[in-house]
Amino acid sequence: MLGVSVFHCGVLMLCWTGLCVALHVSHGQQMDPSLTGDHHTVSSTETADSLEILNTEHAFPSGKTASTVSHHVAHNAPCFVDDVLATLREGVLNGGELTNSSLTLFGICTVYDNSSCSALIELAKESKRNLGNGLKVLHPTGVLVAEEDGREMLQLTFDLPQSPLLKMKPVLLLTFEGPLKVGDLDITFTSQSLQPHTQSVCISGQTQYILLTGKAPEADIQQKWRISAEAKSPDMKQNLKDILIGGKSGSNVSMSPLLLFSGETGSDTRYTHVSGSSPASSQTFSFLCELKRFLGGILPQDLPESPPLQLDSLKSLPPLALSLSSSEALLAGLINSSAPTIFSFASWGSMSRVHHGELALSPALLEELRQRLQQTVMQIMQVIREEEMDHRAAEMLQRLQDLSVFPRKEPAPGASQYRAFLLLKALQTVARAYELQGGLRATRADPSNPVRRNTCGLRSLHVSFERRFVSPEAHDIQNCHGSCAFPMFNPVNHAVLVNSHIENENVDERAPCCAPVAYEGLQVAEFREHGAYISVKPDMVAMECGCR
Repeated sequence: MLGVSVFHCGVLMLCWTGLCVALHVSHGQQMDPSLTGDHHTVSSTETADSLEILNTEHAFPSGKTASTVSHHVAHNAPCFVDDVLATLREGVLNGGELTNSSLTLFGICTVYDNSSCSALIELAKESKRNLGNGLKVLHPTGVLVAEEDGREMLQLTFDLPQSPLLKMKPVLLLTFEGPLKVGDLDITFTSQSLQPHTQSVCISGQTQYILLTGKAPEADIQQKWRISAEAKSPDMKQNLKDILIGGKSGSNVSMSPLLLFSGETGSDTRYTHVSGSSPASSQTFSFLCELKRFLGGILPQDLPESPPLQLDSLKSLPPLALSLSSSEALLAGLINSSAPTIFSFASWGSMSRVHHGELALSPALLEELRQRLQQTVMQIMQVIREEEMDHRAAEMLQRLQDLSVFPRKEPAPGASQYRAFLLLKALQTVARAYELQGGLRATRADPSNPVRRNTCGLRSLHVSFERRFVSPEAHDIQNCHGSCAFPMFNPVNHAVLVNSHIENENVDERAPCCAPVAYEGLQVAEFREHGAYISVKPDMVAMECGCR
């Protein structure tokens, strides 16, 4: 057996709904005692990249053995906690009731598991209520998987800051980054930190979380949760070990524990303040996570597959920073442009939650932004109705509006202007995608259209961009196809003369071709460590065809 090893987190992640930030904590170092859980924002200047492996001889009593936990931690993904909260908010309740798929998703065996079901319902309602007001999420500072008396042991260490919410009964979520490739598995968890002390979970290939209900902590101090896990069927013991330590070599399954506290309060307790951070920056980060999720869900999905292209390989105009120093002319041009925008998150992994995005628009341009945003929201709501999209699309759009609203009579905060601007560009992109889709549908349906007669005209051509880091992942750049025989479509004189020459039996010349004669650029919003930048990739979308 391997010697005793323990994983110690390089960071302590404190996450409110709309905020997940890392505080760098070295081994044995305590958290800043000045933290309070009553207001403002938690943030940091660096994000965890990995767990540090530390050798200890006293993590468990003498004679016990511990297994090395080889998986990486899923919460390194920038939107990890935001996505967990979105799952709670959007996919748990149907008409206020738990669905069977929800029970499977969270490892709950039956609807009669009162403690687990009640906790899940409360978490779902809390995450939906005012973007999770009152919901707090903690990551452990230490994780150890060991074997003791033939059972698997999970030891989690939490540093609990001062907060009224921490008096509430917590819920432990063991979250999985990838699908669990195991058969049906029944597990019993036992611990003095759980309430009730023994709880059963039922796992299948559709399970993404294990939900365990705990008891309220006795003090705002470091706490160690020692939980034993035992498979009810002895032949499933190896599957249980694979789940806890990430599976066999090469497995992409990764388990990350989260401790959630839920409770209504009289004021907004989503944010905890640390020097160098602000509520606005945390809202901006959550806004970007929600925006990425919204674009991935609302844009047309039935697109042909194509090899992904790297945006960096395309010619681009120099990038311009989106900041307080952005020129009025630049912002006015972008606000009034309907050109699609690609949102690139390729460098997002290094961007911390202190991303300070602000704009300073003049009152006139601010009013223009407000009006255009209002018009575009109405346009997208119409698209949602016409395409008969799931109700979650409208709910996500409403949350994005809530995160980017600014007052009419008072000076609008710079961060709100920034989020409203990005929302406008995203909605313009969605509107444009459905306009192109609708236009091509109409073209194919019109018998008098040149395309129906196989003459030169625009056709749809979808290309894919670098997946996972770009939204939208695909775009219709259109292309020109069709015949340029007489009578030609939109020809230049040279094409007319060449065609006449060929018709007089001079067949050794190149015949006129159907080709794009007008283009539109694509705007790229790139989020980097120190801010956002807008650049234009010129001549990306074919807008008009002609015989040349």
